[in-house]
Amino acid sequence: MDADWLPFHPNPKKPSFALPAGAVDAHCHVFGPGAQFPYAPERKYTPCDAGKDDLFKLRDHLGCARNVIVQATCHGADNRAMVDALLHSKGTARGVATIRPDITEAELTSMHDAGVRGVRFNFVKRLVDPKPDAHYRSIIDKIKVFGWHIVVYFEAADLEERWDFFTSLPTIVVVDHMGRPDVTKQPDGPEFGRFMSFMERENIWAKVTCPERLSTMPPPAYVDFVPFAKAVVARFPDRVLWGTDWPHPNLNMVGHMPDDGALVDLIPDIAPTAELQRKLLVDNPARLYWGDET
Repeated sequence: MDADWLPFHPNPKKPSFALPAGAVDAHCHVFGPGAQFPYAPERKYTPCDAGKDDLFKLRDHLGCARNVIVQATCHGADNRAMVDALLHSKGTARGVATIRPDITEAELTSMHDAGVRGVRFNFVKRLVDPKPDAHYRSIIDKIKVFGWHIVVYFEAADLEERWDFFTSLPTIVVVDHMGRPDVTKQPDGPEFGRFMSFMERENIWAKVTCPERLSTMPPPAYVDFVPFAKAVVARFPDRVLWGTDWPHPNLNMVGHMPDDGALVDLIPDIAPTAELQRKLLVDNPARLYWGDET
């Protein structure tokens, strides 16, 4: 792994907040293990190994019932590690893939059968090299028959630049980490106001995730993050998701590794009622990722 890489927390606390039955960690990853699932040659970071066994151990420790595993950029468009985790989850995990336009229908069918339900488009330039719009549209043409949705990862400044493209997307669109707002600004200010206007579209969802990545204040309270996430949950309770982001890639740029149990304990601060917690943690991810179950 990179010399300055921060490995995931070795002994997270048992959360004080008891997650509701059926809770879903709707944003997490698997890294390798690299000896079994090599990292992509074009990757911009090399992480520690953090495979399915460690992920499922954390799931049980935190009190989650299910996971949504998002393809990690260190694996590029090689989804084998993520799909392997889905296949070993006994139906308790769904996946979000990274794919290229030349993928075949047979390959998509195989991933769908394994539990993949979406694709991720990453626009964060320090992690990937974003492509022309036509690249993404050719992928959308292939996934629409499967009813998959799109996950987009971008930074706050990208929303205005790509507004026309994002608002033209025909599927459900899930925004990673609320579009990475600048939490030193006001949640009712113009920059986050643009994101809230974006959320007014009925097909837009948001993950109220990654306080450790967005906050400028010390853990575990991440006080400046809370008003942003709380505002999104309060206004759009039926289109929000929560997740750990385990094993927390690229936190060498932040400088600390969060305790995943403490991240769970932050949930009542952003979703203060039992109804909001149930929607955030159970109803919404079940509808989006397991809605095709009979």
